[in-house]
Amino acid sequence: MALGGKSIDGEKFDDKNFILKYTGPGILSMANTGPNTNGLQLFICMAKTEWLDGKHAVFGKVKEVMNIAEAIESFGSRNGNTSKKITTVDCGQI
Repeated sequence: MALGGKSIDGEKFDDKNFILKYTGPGILSMANTGPNTNGLQLFICMAKTEWLDGKHAVFGKVKEVMNIAEAIESFGSRNGNTSKKITTVDCGQI
């Protein structure tokens, strides 16, 4: 999960829509704590996660270098901690 920064919509903002669906690996989505509580956290789905449809707004899909997300995933665990520190540098702008 990525977090940080400032939004033009404020600290928390409303769900925009739920048109795009969780169709498979690479889906980019907004994290939230319930309806209309989106912030500046996002996540990349590594598998089909259709149970998230209508709960978290999809805003895109990784089209290239999914292997980087897969490499990061390899350091993950079921409890959410990583086995090594993961740092993102020179990532450009989302």
